[in-house]
Amino acid sequence: MTHLPFIIAAFAVFVLVLACDAFGSWLRLRLARRQATRRQQRLHARAKPQPDAPLATELSR
Repeated sequence: MTHLPFIIAAFAVFVLVLACDAFGSWLRLRLARRQATRRQQRLHARAKPQPDAPLATELSR
């Protein structure tokens, strides 16, 4: 029973490291989603609207 406080402390450190890793992963995922959303918005803003009817070319005459 003399080792029980050390085992409890080691388990607490393990849980703390696991929680920090999960929090860091959540933050990285959140940042990646924001960047992807911004990238999509930039691509949509740069995209030119397509004309409704195709333009006649010289070869179609």
